[in-house]
Amino acid sequence: MFPNEGHDSIAAVTEIIANRYRRWFDYERDSHARTLASLEAVAPELRTSPLFQKALDLMAHMVAARRMWLFRFGVSGEKVDLFPQSASLAGVQTDLARMEAAWEKYLNELNDAELERVFEYQSYDGSRFRNSVEDIFTQLFGHSWYHRGQIAQLLRMIGAEPAVTDFVFWVREPVDEITA
Repeated sequence: MFPNEGHDSIAAVTEIIANRYRRWFDYERDSHARTLASLEAVAPELRTSPLFQKALDLMAHMVAARRMWLFRFGVSGEKVDLFPQSASLAGVQTDLARMEAAWEKYLNELNDAELERVFEYQSYDGSRFRNSVEDIFTQLFGHSWYHRGQIAQLLRMIGAEPAVTDFVFWVREPVDEITA
C-alpha cells in the first residue's frame, strides 16, 4: 500500500475494475444485439448459404462459451455444447437473452475477491486447468471480438451487411463544431 492509502482506496480501485468489466459487458451485449440484428436482416435467399449457417453457428458458439464459463465458475447453468451446429435464429435469440440475464446477475455481485478468485475446471477434452476469474473475463471479451469479426466477414462474403461492432464506435462521443 502507498502511504496515506487505506482500505477505502483499495475498495475504490477494485470497484473501478469491476465497473470496467460491467461496462465491457454492456458493450458486448450491444454488439451481440447488433450482430444478431445483422443476421436477422439477411435476405431469405441468402440464408440458404452454408456461410450464413456458419455465421449463425459462430454466434451460437459465442453464447455457449459465455454460458459454459458461468458453469465453470460454479455460478449457474449447466454444461453446454460449446460448438453448436445447425443453430437457428430463434434459438440463438433465446439462448442469448438467457445468457445475458445470467451474466448481468453475476456481474451485479462482482467484487475484488471474485475477480481474484482462482478456480479449477475441466476442459472438454478432460484436461484440468486453473485460472483466475479475471483471466477468463479477458479471454471472453477477446473471444467475442474475434468471432464477431468472423461473422462480419462471412456476411460480407454472401453479400449481406454486417453490424459495426468496433468498441470505438460504441464509446465515441460527437463533438459539436465551435463556430467563430
